[in-house]
Amino acid sequence: MPNFTLTDSQQQALLDAARQARGRAYAPYSNYPVGAAVLDESGRIHAGCNVENAAYPEGLCAEAAALSAMVLAGGRQARAVLVVGSGDDGNWITPCGGCRQKLREFGAPELIIQSASALALGPRHTLAQLLPESFGPGHIRAN
Repeated sequence: MPNFTLTDSQQQALLDAARQARGRAYAPYSNYPVGAAVLDESGRIHAGCNVENAAYPEGLCAEAAALSAMVLAGGRQARAVLVVGSGDDGNWITPCGGCRQKLREFGAPELIIQSASALALGPRHTLAQLLPESFGPGHIRAN
């Protein structure tokens, strides 16, 4: 995976899927809809949106929903992730801490994570930049 590069067409497909997912988000409490899309090892794209709940901890993040869709479809490795939220003001969305750890389960430290808004692409990070010195599946398999 370290040599993986995201093509322009893959990035556009991820962006389209995440924006469409954001449009279906259920965010009546925060009014902060989020969409995410994951590119798996087979080149398939899986999207998810945030789904809030009146009992706040019971909500679901868009990244977790997209990973769940990937696993349901048989994917086991995330190659790239694109997250769409607000951000038109320069305050770009990135995955929360819990989602960063969930992404680590299915992605290497070199996993590409692209931020975007309804209008523009934002910064691109690797998972290692967002979750340095992470704990992952290899730590458990080593024992």
